Amino acid sequence: MRSSGSASVAALLIGALALAVPAGGAALDAAAPYTELLAQEGRLRQELDLAPQLRAQPPGEASTALLRRLRALVGAYEDAARRSPRNAYSDNALWQAGVLAADAYWQFGDSRDRASALRLFALLKTRYPSSSLVAQIEGHTTRLNGAERTTGAATLTAIRREAFPDALRITLELEREAIFYEQRLDGPPRVFIDLRNAQPVEALKDASIAFPDDVVRQARVGRQANNGIRVVFDLQAATRYSVYSLYNPYRIVIDFERTAPRARTVLATKDTTDALPAAAVTAAPAAALPAAASAPAAPPAPAAANARGGFSLSRQLGLGISRIVIDPGHGGHDPGAQVRGLNEAELVLDIALRLEKLLLRNPGVTVALTRRTNAYVALDERTSMANRASADLFLSIHANASPSAAIRGFETYFLSFAPNPEAEAIAARENAASSKTMGNLPDLVKAITLNNKIDESRDFASMLQQSLHDELRKVDRDARDLGVKQAPFMVLVGATMPSALAEVSFLTHRQEATLLRSTGYRQRIAEALLSGIVRYQQSLKTAPRIASHSGAG
Repeated sequence: MRSSGSASVAALLIGALALAVPAGGAALDAAAPYTELLAQEGRLRQELDLAPQLRAQPPGEASTALLRRLRALVGAYEDAARRSPRNAYSDNALWQAGVLAADAYWQFGDSRDRASALRLFALLKTRYPSSSLVAQIEGHTTRLNGAERTTGAATLTAIRREAFPDALRITLELEREAIFYEQRLDGPPRVFIDLRNAQPVEALKDASIAFPDDVVRQARVGRQANNGIRVVFDLQAATRYSVYSLYNPYRIVIDFERTAPRARTVLATKDTTDALPAAAVTAAPAAALPAAASAPAAPPAPAAANARGGFSLSRQLGLGISRIVIDPGHGGHDPGAQVRGLNEAELVLDIALRLEKLLLRNPGVTVALTRRTNAYVALDERTSMANRASADLFLSIHANASPSAAIRGFETYFLSFAPNPEAEAIAARENAASSKTMGNLPDLVKAITLNNKIDESRDFASMLQQSLHDELRKVDRDARDLGVKQAPFMVLVGATMPSALAEVSFLTHRQEATLLRSTGYRQRIAEALLSGIVRYQQSLKTAPRIASHSGAG
């Protein structure tokens, strides 16, 4: 299940920056108006340090000025599409205008931006019905339309505390979904959650709740202008934390890691739950070599071009896939989505174990799981495990949830910190990129490495999504292919290998929940994910190749 709230901030940061500009003068000429606007957007974000400001500022003069500038950029995108309606990038311009307008609404709560976003998405759908972006509109419009039905103030009904060996969980319980933003501040260390259009129950008005002898000293509730609440958590010391939301009932969950030393979580290996060195993984036995070859082996086929028509660094070097890390989402005190007796953490662990069994039928392939039991593993630790194991591929498996019981289907995500299209066009010709738009990486080598990961992660996600489409539609013809998307999932940040996150079905959709209860359906999902891995590996120059196996296991 995806986190909400502050996720839209990061989506605003990277939403436009993963689009490729094809090589060639004509393509660059066509893209020029669009890429200039993207460059303006990038400069605006750099100048204003947009993400912290959007989350941290209460409504005021500075945030009002920021909103005006965002609206001006929305208008400029729309003008570019209007002036050149047949330009190959006009649908992209309308899409970006709609996304920015929607994000402005989620950040600032002005209904005029919501109306602007809905109008722009409708315009894109009408003018460019064959655009690949049309398939992504529904997710935005569903959420925006849902916001209209819940415009009344949400009520903060309770603040609950749960202690675990390695973390402190604080849950804000509300009677309906609310827009929220979170931010960490120093001097003294604290984290705050801003709830827009929300009010506390009488017992929580201006309340202060002490948590003695723990990583969080106290929680303070205060009211803000524009009918909002700020909940401040005063910390004993700086600590890592994560924020996500759950439904039925709606809750905002904040997990604070304890700063006291604790046993380090490492890769779990097959048939044991003991801690082992990070490099210890499950491996299929190596195939026996023949005594003598009757004829010289045919040279391996060269790598195919990636989806952009180019060759990333890994393809140029002929790198393949032999070590795979599978991440079953959530676990431990983070159960993920829980609907009608189904538990996301348990379901995805079952799917991951089935996928592992299928992969291990291939000689020479090693597989590791970030967890093998109902254990909690910090989000950033999961990719760290894969990095320490020198994994070639990282796949995080999740089940989806939505406030709307009508939403169904499957989707696959990749993390994109790609440069803006201007820099991307340069990189296509010169294997270079702007460090400012690639996470301020200090040198060209790091920039090329990051660009390679983005390209390959996008391809990997696309092949996973196609395989989910091919397999799951066989058992559920009404399943919706929600497409390949990009989003700032913390679990993917820091991976040094191609990585993707698969949302395999919706727990909140009654029919899909029924299917997820079936071992046969979960086996089908595992086989679909295997097929996606096979497709991706076969696009590379690899030896040995992974075989696609079917059958219950």
